[in-house]
Amino acid sequence: MQRQNGLSVRFLRRLLAGVFLLLASLSLVGTGASPSLLRSAVAAEPLTLAEFAARPDGQLLFMRHALAPGGGDPPDFVLQNCASQRNLDAAGRAQAAAIGRALSAASIQPDSIYSSQWCRCLETARLLGLGPVSQLEGLNSFFQNIVPKEETLAKLRATLSQLPEDQLVLMVTHFVTIQAITGLATRSGEIVAFDRKTGTARRLIVGAER
Repeated sequence: MQRQNGLSVRFLRRLLAGVFLLLASLSLVGTGASPSLLRSAVAAEPLTLAEFAARPDGQLLFMRHALAPGGGDPPDFVLQNCASQRNLDAAGRAQAAAIGRALSAASIQPDSIYSSQWCRCLETARLLGLGPVSQLEGLNSFFQNIVPKEETLAKLRATLSQLPEDQLVLMVTHFVTIQAITGLATRSGEIVAFDRKTGTARRLIVGAER
């Protein structure tokens, strides 16, 4: 009888766990977000630019801004005032331009480019020289709680869910944003290719990141 009770308890626990997972998945219906954007990304082997260029459709490219000395932002940070922010130095500007040339040489041409509203991201995106840049609040940095994390990520996921699946989109943003979506830590100038359908995240081997 004791054994039967033990089995019953285990059975009930598994049943309840299954019901919980079912309810959790059903709660995602109607959110407008792809399931791959709501689960942890799967890290895979890095890709060369040539390998990525062979199959770029439907991918998102998340790029961390180029070299900007220091960490975080000054306490008097003002979004509309670049002088109050941590910005690219000469090496960072050269790095961004070099990455843009490498992408162009590999025939990687984004259909659209988005950037965080932080000045170091906007400057990086523009120095790539790959096309016009649109600002996106969902790419802003929630490090130091300058903007609310969950609200910002919700805006980003909403945008991602509405992007055409047959287009290549480049998003220039911050360490914390890329890590939240792809699960990968990035260096300055590093690019991560994210497959929205499979949730697979791969680093691109560019050679200009540090």
